[in-house]
Amino acid sequence: MFNYNVRGENIEVTQAIREYAEKKVAKLERFFTDVPDATAHVNLKVYPDKTAKAEVTIPLSFLVLRAEETTDDLYKSIDFVVDKLERQVRKYKTKINRKAKGGGTIREGDLPDLAVSANSPEEEEPELEIVRSKRISLKPMSSEEAVLQMNMLGHDFFIYTDAETMETAIVYRRKDGRYGLIETAAL
Repeated sequence: MFNYNVRGENIEVTQAIREYAEKKVAKLERFFTDVPDATAHVNLKVYPDKTAKAEVTIPLSFLVLRAEETTDDLYKSIDFVVDKLERQVRKYKTKINRKAKGGGTIREGDLPDLAVSANSPEEEEPELEIVRSKRISLKPMSSEEAVLQMNMLGHDFFIYTDAETMETAIVYRRKDGRYGLIETAAL
C-alpha cells in the first residue's frame, strides 16, 4: 500500500537496509484500510560520531505522520522511529473515537477508516492536563536579546515582541545546540 522513498546521507543505502526499513514501516499499513498510494519518506543519516538518525514522514490527506530518532545503531533508530509513529497513530485514533462518541461534528468522508489490528491492544492515552499557567509581558527586543534572555533564564524557548515588526516571536534552542526563530504574522 505504501510507496517507499528511502534516502541516505553519509551512508550508502544497501538492499538489506532498504528492505529492513520498508519491512518495519510497512507495519503501519495495518492501521489504514483506505489510503491509496501513500508515500513513506525514510531518511537515514550517519554522523561522524557514529550515531545514526532515522526520519520517517508519511504525508496523508488527513494527517502527517513524522518522527525521528537518533541512536548508536541505525537499525535501532529505525525500530524506535516506527514505535513512535505507531504511538502517534494510536493517539490519533483514540482522539477521533472520543470525538465521535462525545457527539463532536464528524462528517462522513472527513476521516480515514483507521483499523486496529486484533493483536495490538488499544492504549489509553492520558488526558492532557495543564498543571501550570503563567502570564508574561512581552517586551519589545531583538532576536539576539531574546536569545540572551532565554539563556539567562535557563529555558529552551523565549517569547517576545520583535522590536522591528512589533509582532510576537519565539526563539528556541534546537537539538543541535543552535537557535531557531518562529515569527508570527496577523491573519
